[in-house]
Amino acid sequence: EIFPYIAHLLNGAEVEWKPLGEVCDKIFAGGTPASTKEEYYNGTIPWLRSGEINFNGIDKTEKTITELGFSKSSARWVRKNSVLLAMTGATVARSAVNNIELTANQSVCALETNESIIIYKYLYYCLANKFEALKYQGQGVLSSLNLTTIKKIEIPIPPLSVQQEIVRVLDKFTQLEAELKIELETELDCRKRQYEYYRDKLLSFNEVVGGVKTLIFSDLQWKTLGEVADFQNGFAFKSRLFRDNGEVIVRITNIDGKGVDLSDVKYFSISDYNTNMSPYKINKGDILIAMSGATTGKIGFYNYEYTSYLNQRVGKFIPKANILNNRYLYHYLLSKVEEIYIIAGGGAQPNLSSNKLMEKIQIPIPPIEEQERIAGILDKFDTLVNSIIEGLPREIELRRKQYEYYREKLLSFPKN
Repeated sequence: EIFPYIAHLLNGAEVEWKPLGEVCDKIFAGGTPASTKEEYYNGTIPWLRSGEINFNGIDKTEKTITELGFSKSSARWVRKNSVLLAMTGATVARSAVNNIELTANQSVCALETNESIIIYKYLYYCLANKFEALKYQGQGVLSSLNLTTIKKIEIPIPPLSVQQEIVRVLDKFTQLEAELKIELETELDCRKRQYEYYRDKLLSFNEVVGGVKTLIFSDLQWKTLGEVADFQNGFAFKSRLFRDNGEVIVRITNIDGKGVDLSDVKYFSISDYNTNMSPYKINKGDILIAMSGATTGKIGFYNYEYTSYLNQRVGKFIPKANILNNRYLYHYLLSKVEEIYIIAGGGAQPNLSSNKLMEKIQIPIPPIEEQERIAGILDKFDTLVNSIIEGLPREIELRRKQYEYYREKLLSFPKN
């Protein structure tokens, strides 16, 4: 059924369905210069790969080729304002428009439209609307596309004035989604900065910050971490003994900078090891740290109900009771990530020693009640930041669903 607004615009005009081969001046695939020839790459000619196609506008390509590479390959120029369709790979059936003249590899289909019949942006929206059907082609499994199949794809062709109005409406939805994303990300950044500001000021113990007083204690002492907490290193689990299920192993890659992400984990069975695993247990509320690799120095608060286990190069802090509040320690460590990274040696392969960490990092120790008060204030900021992080993708998804709903309605025309 035609959307009422579009029916009004059509005013009785007929909408014919035509194959892409009849509405495009050219439909062709690109080519790839020999990858072994260095002189073919890093030139001035933009060269697009299918992985860069993701329902977007292409203003720049990740790779470029030289005039020589272009002449020695089957790559062809694609005129500006064409439609690009990924034919294979992870982005198969996704489409894009090129805002610049470019070339592409053989996994990209270029569609140069006949502008007297079809507006290129209208074609883009039609193909985006057909994404799921093209991706699986009715087979239920991921497939690949070829030029013959693409040329036979049929789409509705209303008058150009109607196409233009459909494009205008859908462009507006796309713009609103982009603006919402920027707005939410800006809000998130502001809240993160606000948290960091209050965290650093509250832990300095010498100022009144935004009406929140940081009390000064005459007996305030600075202690090394080793004086107020114990530290547990991880266990060297054997990769050959990993299982498909069982006990969860927390690795350095699971430490995400504030929390612990267990979306990708390895498992083991306690029965495979003749070792007391109790010291390596991770329980809810434990504070972890990555001790090597790209995440060195990052802190993770374990907030899961079930027990996991420390892998090697993941450490756990154990605050001494009645001396150091757990959440106070957590917030303080977040303020010391860069310093910890330097202690680890920095550079390309940082490696953190637990002894150095516990000896070199100092922490102010006010009365436990003051630690709890500070932790409570910072926890409120933390909760606010996390609520935005969780809500951001949900808000964007709702806006996207709204866009997809209207896209489908606007492009619904009865077939001949």
